[in-house]
Amino acid sequence: MKKISIILAMICSAAAACGGGSGSGGQTPAGQSAAGQSAAGQPKTSAAEEAAPVYYRHRVVAEYPHSKTSYTQGLYFSDGLLWEGTGQWGESHLQTTDLSTGRRKVLASLPRSEFGEGIALLGDTIYQLTWTSGKAHLYDRSGRLHRSIDYRGEGWGITTDGERLFMSDGSAMIYEIDPVTFKPRRGIAVMSQGRPIENINELEWIDNRIWANVYLTSTIVIIDPATGRVEGIVDLSDLLQRIEIDSTTDVLNGIAYDAATGRIFVTGKYWNKLFEIEIFE
Repeated sequence: MKKISIILAMICSAAAACGGGSGSGGQTPAGQSAAGQSAAGQPKTSAAEEAAPVYYRHRVVAEYPHSKTSYTQGLYFSDGLLWEGTGQWGESHLQTTDLSTGRRKVLASLPRSEFGEGIALLGDTIYQLTWTSGKAHLYDRSGRLHRSIDYRGEGWGITTDGERLFMSDGSAMIYEIDPVTFKPRRGIAVMSQGRPIENINELEWIDNRIWANVYLTSTIVIIDPATGRVEGIVDLSDLLQRIEIDSTTDVLNGIAYDAATGRIFVTGKYWNKLFEIEIFE
């Protein structure tokens, strides 16, 4: 478990690679050949020619209580509640959290042998990943398990645009996943000015873009899902000054979007607060 001193020491710019992910990185991005040519045979745009990402500022709109015992792995907002997937061996749950009180209700618990990861709601089905077990668990909104699906590799973050699923594995890749078979349809290489962004973690779909936590940093990157290009970067390291820090406090992780109001929520692993934020240039 990473202590807060390690977190602060390891925060890095999302414009550069942030360390070696343990997923399936190193693949050739879709539409490009290994020789650096596009599928049409045209030279790909050089790093110097690619547009630099926008570095957004932010402000905290509101603070809410959050369970200090929740190792947040996945987060989304629906039905007026925050839905959360938590991790750690023997502590991995699917739960809801009341915004005003911070009170949580555990809907399902994973076996002690499984380490929970990201969650997403598509239709009436909740998907929950596991880190190294190669299983995705599918629930109804009450937390009743419908079935489990096997997949290859690690599971980190997952989100949806309402029709498709997008999944990360800790590398610089995001995969579009078939919701029925859970097999990858295509890979999306996350790049900033020609550099891969490793450790892509929790994901959220906001205004036709994928927002992603970068593990071991306080950074969120905003990704064009069609190209994988990082269009924006949000540094939330100042939030560490607003939470109670002890030996269990871990990194920023968890992004949720209330599409009805445009509210954006963020929190972290074992954080005692959840924040509503706004971003601006």
